Amino acid sequence: MTKVNVLSQTGSSVGEIELNDTIFGIEPNESVIFDAVIAQRASLRQGTHKVKNRSEVAGGGRKPWRQKGTGRARQGSIRSPQWRGGGVVFGPTPRSYSYKLPKKVRRLALKSVLSTKVAATEVVVLDGLVVAPKTKDFVKVLSDLSIDSKVLFVTADLDENVVLAARNIQGVKVLTATGINVLDLMSHNKVVFTKAAVEKVEEVLG
Repeated sequence: MTKVNVLSQTGSSVGEIELNDTIFGIEPNESVIFDAVIAQRASLRQGTHKVKNRSEVAGGGRKPWRQKGTGRARQGSIRSPQWRGGGVVFGPTPRSYSYKLPKKVRRLALKSVLSTKVAATEVVVLDGLVVAPKTKDFVKVLSDLSIDSKVLFVTADLDENVVLAARNIQGVKVLTATGINVLDLMSHNKVVFTKAAVEKVEEVLG
């Protein structure tokens, strides 16, 4: 079992916690992490790109000239793709880019990222996190914990006060234990768990 110091939100050590090695201490699978990040980023794409095909552009209701006898190539509409102002062939249309990875792969990716963070000493565990819905209170917590980089806070349950206090601070994000994901874990330099959040993560992934 990997042991990590438990801190109070003022930065003082109040004990230790043993992390489950099957979640926080496995050999990271970088390939699976890569696949999970690509899948998650793909699902974030809006896919609202749109062009007009020949049935949607304006004009071209009649044949521009008769079929035979003019010496020119036959044409059915001035809105055919080869005409200026014509429709676009095989252009992008609205679609979803999202796809799902198998459940076991997603779980392995999460465990791999968490293990990577623990190995790099980028995980901080707090005995609890209680703040008023004030930005200055959360800034004080960051200062007491000596955190000056991008940080992800993970709580056991949704705490509206924590969310409100942190939302105006650049580089700080708050998630619940059931909402952690590979992309957010990889995008932040530090991950701060509450003790209750660690227990919930171990319950869900264990």
